[in-house]
Amino acid sequence: MCGIFGYCSFLKEKRRSEVLEVLCAGLARQEYRGYDSAGLGIDGDKPGEVVFFREVGKVAGLRKKIAASSIDVNKTFISQVSIAHTRWATHGPPSDRNCHPIRSDEKAEFCVVHNGIVTNSAALRAVLQNRGYVFETDTDTEAVAKLIKYVYESRPDKRITFTELVKTVLKELEGSFAFVFKSSHYPNEVVTARRGSPLLIGVKTDKKLKVDFVDVEFAGQDNDAMIGDAGLPTSPSSLLAPPSANPKVLRTQSRAFMSEDGLPQPIEFYIASDASAIVEHTKRVLYLEDDDIAHIAEGELHIHRLRRKTGDETPSQVAATRSIETLELEIAAIMKGKFDTFMQKEIYEQPESVVNTMRGRVNFDSNQITLGGLRAYLPIMRRCRRIVFIACGTSYHSCLATRAIFEELTEIPVSVELASDFLDRKTPIFRDDTVLFLSQSGETADTILALRYCLERGALCVGVVNTVGSTLSRETHCGVHINAGPEVGVASTKAYTSQYIALILIALQLSEDRISFSERRNQIINGLHEMPAMIKKVLEQDSTLQQLATTIADNKSLLLMGRGYQYATCLEGALKIKEISYMHSEGILAGELKHGPLALIDENMPVIIIMTQDSLYPKVQSAFAQITARKAQPIVLCNEGDEGIPAGAKTIRVPKTIDCLQGLLNIIPLQLLSYHLAVKNGADVDFPRNLAKSVTVE
Repeated sequence: MCGIFGYCSFLKEKRRSEVLEVLCAGLARQEYRGYDSAGLGIDGDKPGEVVFFREVGKVAGLRKKIAASSIDVNKTFISQVSIAHTRWATHGPPSDRNCHPIRSDEKAEFCVVHNGIVTNSAALRAVLQNRGYVFETDTDTEAVAKLIKYVYESRPDKRITFTELVKTVLKELEGSFAFVFKSSHYPNEVVTARRGSPLLIGVKTDKKLKVDFVDVEFAGQDNDAMIGDAGLPTSPSSLLAPPSANPKVLRTQSRAFMSEDGLPQPIEFYIASDASAIVEHTKRVLYLEDDDIAHIAEGELHIHRLRRKTGDETPSQVAATRSIETLELEIAAIMKGKFDTFMQKEIYEQPESVVNTMRGRVNFDSNQITLGGLRAYLPIMRRCRRIVFIACGTSYHSCLATRAIFEELTEIPVSVELASDFLDRKTPIFRDDTVLFLSQSGETADTILALRYCLERGALCVGVVNTVGSTLSRETHCGVHINAGPEVGVASTKAYTSQYIALILIALQLSEDRISFSERRNQIINGLHEMPAMIKKVLEQDSTLQQLATTIADNKSLLLMGRGYQYATCLEGALKIKEISYMHSEGILAGELKHGPLALIDENMPVIIIMTQDSLYPKVQSAFAQITARKAQPIVLCNEGDEGIPAGAKTIRVPKTIDCLQGLLNIIPLQLLSYHLAVKNGADVDFPRNLAKSVTVE
């Protein structure tokens, strides 16, 4: 989805060229989110003036537009506020006029960048048009920009703080959003707010900060109350007042980011949708919660709450502080290195990423699994009535791939739900259910809404996510981080294999009290130990798969079929092929072949059939016989050394492992095949059309 980036510096001399480079680099780091246009707004030469640059297409085009302009790039600023945005069109087609930042009027008294959808924008637009406001874009965001100007002008004395102004506007909005506001009426100030869409703030100073938290300002609190090192008020009325050896500071001091000597210091703030845009500048970040409003001015960061209904918020939202965390992300991890694309890099990183998912969790000497994030909740999970998986896209397929082993090892009924459909049906959820939520980003809108639906009904909610600090990881009761490392390509190749392994580990952990399954568990753990080497072996076939891609690249459709554990492999492989190469592809359950799909089979229809050796191998052989009888010439994905495959058949050979892990090896050739099909067809594999990496709207 859209990418937001803001840059605010205080007492830090910066040339305009430096500011522009920070903004463009911040947008470029978020390109993987998916976008169709980019824009930015910076301080002009005159007080209150804002200069905009907008471009349909890539950030590289925006850079060229800036380079071709006559703007004075050597002008310096002691303090400044700039905002930038990559847009993924929802309201109005990609165009310069629909590109963010969106202004409130010709003078750009207020301008805003926005990620999300304002669902009542049409009603707001109608009201404002009746009051004489003229709209110049098709976006839902412009209703917000015009509304903030209307609220400001309706105050005759104009005595309203920027925060109060934004708060008044937000109370009128419905939907999900992350906003960054800038105004000529409030120079060198910026206000950000979020509800449903991720937003974080990076803090960079020359000297060490005196505190590593920012307190949250609630209505009616005493701003001169003392705060201990845990960030909790130490007044007698405090709910919790732990003893502290560290000096206490005033609330106002926690917002001012003073250095150890107590003096204001030069400081830079970076506002972004994703940590990858900030990590090259600072590793000190603060994650905003839903309904947080952050106000930056004069080197101070204030956090306010939009509302505070008892029982209507998560513990992290009602916490008295927002802690400043240290990012573990390394800049090298989000660079392409020796590879041509991010997708290719991430496919080749899978031997390491699966090791990272298992690191510290699997003891291969004692065959023990330790998932620290679940330890306290294992007894509840083992006693639950059923297990429900909720996910979207690739994450949904990893759930399907591991459902059978969950049912086998836990003997608990398991259902797998698409988050959007789960919500549409208002699916019954009970207090004795365990619900697992999977999302690579941890910010998938439908999955988060499903989580809140299940929390309201008292179910145990478990998160399986890649992004530390994401909404899903904060709002679930417990969970497992898959530790796959940053994923920049839209294809989520590493996420699939790491989620697959994380779910296998959860199933193994849940069954560790069952002696009758000990042999099966040991076989699976031994298979996990061999997995990285086996994945490397499959990756060695890259050149062969590249040649295979040339034989099917000119076809309009491609069918993938398998059954049992491999049905999920077919679905995931088909998804990769359609989203990256734009070839129509469909995953088919081989057991359903005679119930319709067989009608598609002839000598012109390319088919990939997964025939790796497991308990269902004879049934897949039957499906193979049926399609070859209709003159199909299938490509057979089979195990090394399998002599049951006809001599003339095209084959993709993979090592043999235990049945429930075979899908991890079988998906690798399909990922490589989708990559080479896309390259052959001239598609941009890292930025496929119409798609976004992080789907933060419904």
